[in-house]
Amino acid sequence: MSTKTETELPLRQRIAENPQPALVWAAVGAVLIGVELGAVLQVFGALAGVIVNLLPGDPGAATVASLQESLKSIPTLVSRDVIPNQGYWDGSQYVGTFLGLSPAAAWAVRFVLVYAYAFAVLAWLWDGYNRFRRHYRRVDWTPRDDVIDRFRGHSWGEFGLIITIMFVVMAVFAPAVGPTTMEKNILQPYDYEISYFDEETESVETALVGEANIGSGSQGAGDENVGPMSYDDFGRFHPFGTATNGKDLFTQVVFGARISLTIATLSIGIAGLIGLALAMITAYYKGLADMVVVLASDSIQSLPLIMVLILMLVIFQNTWVRELYDGAVLIILIFSLVYWPFIWRAIRGPAFQVSEQDWIDAAKSFGQTPGQVMRKHMAPYVFSYMLIYASLSLGGIIISVAGLSYLNLGITAPTPEWGRLIADGQQYVASPSWHISFIPGVLITLVVTGLNAFGDGIRDAIDPQADTGENETAAAGGGGA
Repeated sequence: MSTKTETELPLRQRIAENPQPALVWAAVGAVLIGVELGAVLQVFGALAGVIVNLLPGDPGAATVASLQESLKSIPTLVSRDVIPNQGYWDGSQYVGTFLGLSPAAAWAVRFVLVYAYAFAVLAWLWDGYNRFRRHYRRVDWTPRDDVIDRFRGHSWGEFGLIITIMFVVMAVFAPAVGPTTMEKNILQPYDYEISYFDEETESVETALVGEANIGSGSQGAGDENVGPMSYDDFGRFHPFGTATNGKDLFTQVVFGARISLTIATLSIGIAGLIGLALAMITAYYKGLADMVVVLASDSIQSLPLIMVLILMLVIFQNTWVRELYDGAVLIILIFSLVYWPFIWRAIRGPAFQVSEQDWIDAAKSFGQTPGQVMRKHMAPYVFSYMLIYASLSLGGIIISVAGLSYLNLGITAPTPEWGRLIADGQQYVASPSWHISFIPGVLITLVVTGLNAFGDGIRDAIDPQADTGENETAAAGGGGA
């Protein structure tokens, strides 16, 4: 009986023969996950809440809400409870802040720690890939190695990756990086109190957050402005200043980033699945199937995108779907329906090319069903092309969402969105309250530029000949019906 070579051994056995690299990596991961276990469990609790809210009648809503409250009590390293910044000056020292630091310093410590933790997790994942590559991979080289090496040498793509990571971390850790919470400062300001030092009476007073917001709005010069990196009259620190209604602008920006990221990723994900499925069907069956999808695609692409978005939002303005998550669900569905033709067009050519390969005919001759052929032999080849176009489309969706909110057609208040922040502060651009519109506008530009740069890097890494014209046939959607 012949023995298996090292390359034929299953991964589990290869790890068992050399466990130290895997154990060290797993131990580091256990520490990283352990210090944020509460936050991880809260994510699952939030997902459960999303599912329950989408079900008719909200079955189990009370149970899920109770579970979410219980999960919030679990401390995490980069949480507001461990590093609080919501304190007050009592005349001699700060009370209620981390180590007695000023609110600004305490917030800065937590902000830096959040990004340090995020980059530590990324470094851990990268180390895991390198350990697998050195100790457990069956072969010394795969085409993926060349893709990674090309991307590492793509400075524009690396710039985009850094911007994308910072944007994603801002969205994922929004409750921790904000100087205050969304519930306290934006959604339910009259349900919470704050303590502050009154210089006139030289004593500690209390006020409702909503009342403090009224006295902290940025609407011009002098007493009507709280600019970036400053405190308001109630001792609250505002990294980006306040909005016109006195609510913390940084908190609105980070939660607006979460909304934009969620809409963009879900929209392009659903559109990508639709485009990929139709590309498989049209490339496999050709003929009538391809003609029907071409007509549907051309009909959608012939319409101005922004007009379609506005029209659909107006049509569904007073429907139940418009109320789901302040309009986010409707916007995701609309973007999915209008973006799939663009993705399908981009991957139609490669799908037709792979459908003519000899291995497809061989799979058919061995009796594999059309679904098996498409899933196992065609989709993996086309997926990389879909990934390229999807990454390049994320920025466009974020801009479109901001534009719709700017026109008061996107995400409804009080849920924060970058476009509405720009609209609210537009009339103050030339005043000391310039920050209300300027900061969200700069962030939109920076994030979209970063996403496009990241997409360029992915494209050049996966398909280095994309700009040479050698793949022009594939990109153009050629193939024959």
